[in-house]
Amino acid sequence: MDREVVEQKLESLRRCLQRIETKCPADAETLVTNFDLQDIISLNLSRAVQMCVDIGAHLIAGMDVPPPDTMGQTFDLLAQSGVLNTVLAGNLKKAVGFRNIAVHNYETINWHIVHSIVKNHLADFSAFAKVVSLELYK
Repeated sequence: MDREVVEQKLESLRRCLQRIETKCPADAETLVTNFDLQDIISLNLSRAVQMCVDIGAHLIAGMDVPPPDTMGQTFDLLAQSGVLNTVLAGNLKKAVGFRNIAVHNYETINWHIVHSIVKNHLADFSAFAKVVSLELYK
C-alpha cells in the first residue's frame, strides 16, 4: 500500500465531505428545487464514494485476499478482513448504489433521500477515513 497515495485520497475525501456539509441546505425542499446544489452535492457525494472505493482497493492490495469483483464488494472484503465493522461496510456498500444511480441515472435521483443521506449518513465517510488513518500507521 502506498501511504502517500492513500493520504492524498483521504484529503480529497475530506474536501468532498466539507463541500457537501457547507452546501447542503437545512431542508430537503430547497435541495429539490435548487439544481446548482443538486449538482454540487451529487458530484461530491459520488466522488466521496469513489474515494472510499479507491482507498479500500489500496488496502486490499496489501492483503492476502482476492481483489473485489465489484465496487461494493470492496467493503465486504474489508469487513471480512476485520478492517471495517459490518455496519459501516454495509452503509458504504449502499453508498455505492447511490453513486451508480447518480452516475448512470441522474434524472431518477430522489433528492429527499439524498438530503436524508447527507444529514444522517455523511459520518460514515468520516468513520471510514478514521479507520483507514489508523490502518496506515499500524
